[in-house]
Amino acid sequence: MSILFYQMGGFFGYSIGDVLRTWADMGIFAYGLPFLMIFALVYGILDKTQILGQNKGVNSVIGLAFGLLALQFDYVSGFYASIFPYAGMGLAVLLIAMILMGLTSQGQPVNRAWLGIGIVIGIIVLISSVSDMFWLGGTAAGLVSAMPALLAIGIIIGLMAWVMNSGGDGGPPSR
Repeated sequence: MSILFYQMGGFFGYSIGDVLRTWADMGIFAYGLPFLMIFALVYGILDKTQILGQNKGVNSVIGLAFGLLALQFDYVSGFYASIFPYAGMGLAVLLIAMILMGLTSQGQPVNRAWLGIGIVIGIIVLISSVSDMFWLGGTAAGLVSAMPALLAIGIIIGLMAWVMNSGGDGGPPSR
């Protein structure tokens, strides 16, 4: 039976590689999965924080709009195409480290070690994906041309941190 399976070229003449290439040609990886991830994250955050109330319809419309607007240009698709392969390699390294630490820890807690390993792997993944630069135009020149946008993002994040950390205790205003 297995010889017949391989002679046919996979399942009904298709291999996993053929299916994945077809999905890539259809845009599943470039648009479908990034949209689902963005939608799920935005919807989940809005639903969990209940910042706009408990109306699931409003949360889904905002998640849908956010997901579609994020994919209007190819920046998100390029960024995801660049970072997730490196993140997969980082997870493989983390899994190997977990196995090796499990062999040597003999039941003692190693939480701080995991935090350190995770931070190091996270930094390596980010540096590797930024050095790829596919999502910023394909070369290091993309980083230079993206500098105003990166500066604006940094300023916005800084202002958000300043606003969130300043002020009172977040309770209702006193009269």
